[in-house]
Amino acid sequence: MGVAQFMHVSPERFRADWADAFDGASPPELPALPRRATAGSAGYDFYAPADFHLEPGQTIRIPTGVRARIDAGWVLMLFPRSGLGFKYRLQLNNTVGIIDADYFGARNEGHIFFKMINAGDRPVSVAAGEAFAQGVFVPFGLTVDDAAEGERTGGFGSTGKSSRNG
Repeated sequence: MGVAQFMHVSPERFRADWADAFDGASPPELPALPRRATAGSAGYDFYAPADFHLEPGQTIRIPTGVRARIDAGWVLMLFPRSGLGFKYRLQLNNTVGIIDADYFGARNEGHIFFKMINAGDRPVSVAAGEAFAQGVFVPFGLTVDDAAEGERTGGFGSTGKSSRNG
C-alpha cells in the first residue's frame, strides 16, 4: 500500500534553486526519482544531480529536483547512504532530515534539499547519478490533546516562525 509519491519540482524551481546553491551555475538535468534498490529495502535512494567532491570539513547544499506528496500521518525521514556514512562519515548537517506531508504545498514546491558535511578525515567524491542519500517513510502519532492549527507557507524551518517571518 503506497503512502507517498515522488515527483520532480518544476524546471523553473530547479533552475532557481540550483543557481542559488551554486552561485548562478546552470543546473544539470533533473536526476532520476528516488527508488528502492531491492524489494527488502526500506530506503528510497536519492541520486546526485551532479558530481560533487568534499574535503574533510567541507559542506554542500544539494537541490535534488524532487518533491514528495505524502499521506497524512506519515513523514519522510532523510539520511545519508549507509556506505557513505560508514566509509567516509558523510553526514547530514541536521543529522536527520524530516519532510512533513504539508511541505509539498510550500512556496518552494516542497523541493527536497540535502545539506551534507564530510565529517571524516579523507575526501569523498560522488558521481552524478550515484545514490548518495536515502529517504524512509515512517508513520507518526499525535498526543491526545494535540491542537496544531498552523499552516505551512515557507520551506525549511518555517513551522516555528510567525506568518510575518515564514
